[in-house]
Amino acid sequence: MKPFTYARPSEASEAVAALAADPDARFLAGGTNLLDHLKLGVVEPSQLVDVNRVTSTAIEDLPDGGLRIGAGVPNSDLAADPRVRERYPAVAAAILAGASGQLRNMASTGGNLLQRTRCVYFADPTTPCTKRDLSQGCSAREGWARYHAILGTAADGCIATHPSDLAVALVAVDAQVQVLGPDGARTIPIGELHRLPGDDPTRDTVLAHGDLITAVDLPAPTPAVRNSTYRKVRDRASYAFALVSAAVALEVRDGTVADVRIALGGVAHKPWRATVAEAALRGRPATDDEFRAAIAAELDAAEPVRSPLGGNTFKLPLVTGTVVSTLRGLAGGTA
Repeated sequence: MKPFTYARPSEASEAVAALAADPDARFLAGGTNLLDHLKLGVVEPSQLVDVNRVTSTAIEDLPDGGLRIGAGVPNSDLAADPRVRERYPAVAAAILAGASGQLRNMASTGGNLLQRTRCVYFADPTTPCTKRDLSQGCSAREGWARYHAILGTAADGCIATHPSDLAVALVAVDAQVQVLGPDGARTIPIGELHRLPGDDPTRDTVLAHGDLITAVDLPAPTPAVRNSTYRKVRDRASYAFALVSAAVALEVRDGTVADVRIALGGVAHKPWRATVAEAALRGRPATDDEFRAAIAAELDAAEPVRSPLGGNTFKLPLVTGTVVSTLRGLAGGTA
């Protein structure tokens, strides 16, 4: 392991300044993702800036009926909070679907959103990976692509997926991310925080070097958000990343879809808001046929990988089945 220095500032502004001054420095919160990458040699920071003393661990009520979640709130505490469980059930369910109890005790809210892909080629510095080095190709396209993206991809580009369960649920509830950077504080809608690989797959988010997530705001819950859930399909019951996941919120009035939110995980480089499916469902009967037609329209743009070592075309029917069954359960009050 490459030697590095360690800093533990007492103010958020000090942490931001320390990172901004060193292009090879990294923030350290729970460390559940970063420490893995240190051991694997994926990252070799010159300095770790510990932000555990400068980010809030409080969950506070907002005047509009929403919640402000400090970036330092452990995942376990967030999932257990009665306000989260009652007002935003999809958020609590998403956290409980992730990792193990021990990791949830350590992982922070801000860090969870910034975790990097679990693509096996990204995690192995001996293999070509365009996310680690723009001059290299993507090994997954001709390799083991079972977990990889089917939406938002470009020809010959990165097909890694974002691993966070929490981020998918936050996209579905339209959360706002509070950020402190070298140029001051700003707010970023969660749907705009993560980015598709485009011409620079080395960047997962729109954050600049030195930007620190300080809090996540959940807006006042709508009837649909109160009637929401998170469903995760994976290879084993625990400690596995999503093949496909869905955070779904639904309000039905007199058999008609009044409001719907659908966010997908395991299908793209970022949590994928299914806006095409949502638009197709609003004002339509809450039936399986309508649900299937809507998600089919969303998947028209999908480009599954047909790799000789195992592609991911199976994700198309898996997405459809997952979303349709989740919508059916919410419509019937059994999700």
